[in-house]
Amino acid sequence: MRVAIAPFEFFAAATLVRITGQRAHTLADLLENIRNCADASVFNHTFQSLQQHHFLTEGFSNDFAQWALASCNEPRLAERLASLDIRHYANLAALRTDLVHALETYLHEVPNAAQRKAFEPFYFCEAVTVAVPTPWQARTLAEFCEGLRHVSIHTVHYHFVAARLREPLTVNDFSFWFEESLGLKDLGDRIDLIDIYTNTLEGVRQHILEEATPWLAA
Repeated sequence: MRVAIAPFEFFAAATLVRITGQRAHTLADLLENIRNCADASVFNHTFQSLQQHHFLTEGFSNDFAQWALASCNEPRLAERLASLDIRHYANLAALRTDLVHALETYLHEVPNAAQRKAFEPFYFCEAVTVAVPTPWQARTLAEFCEGLRHVSIHTVHYHFVAARLREPLTVNDFSFWFEESLGLKDLGDRIDLIDIYTNTLEGVRQHILEEATPWLAA
């Protein structure tokens, strides 16, 4: 049985969300506010919203896309905003740039949509994540699977989704540990391919356990 170079520590994560003074009544407002809001707002309405809507396997977990559809009745714009896959971003600045570009392009194509008042305003919120160690640590793949079975979905989100903005960039914590500490690069690559948009966080947990099971004897 392989023993890791360094143990994997599972962290419990809680997110503090506060409403900022920014709000949007039109798509033009949304564009301006996305240009100027804090990184914590971009994080909250994209990365963090995946945790808030973790039980959805259809529809839009991106808050901007959801508002464009539900409050502005702009399904084409909603699809464009939702198509930005957060797994491909190494930092929030790049994600913000693409959000702005998607909105600018759409409003250039459909200029009448810019000032059309939404059914409900969009309130920008900021998210700050506080993480603390749990009792669960792993030095072997078996111990990892046991810990993963017991931790909360918030821990799964912290290590599998939000981790993509921490060093090493764009890689979830689980895959990084499998490769760097256990020498199981193939397993890490398979875990990183799990789709966070078509699975619930509970589904992500189960997929990781299923992928890991054949490797337990390695």
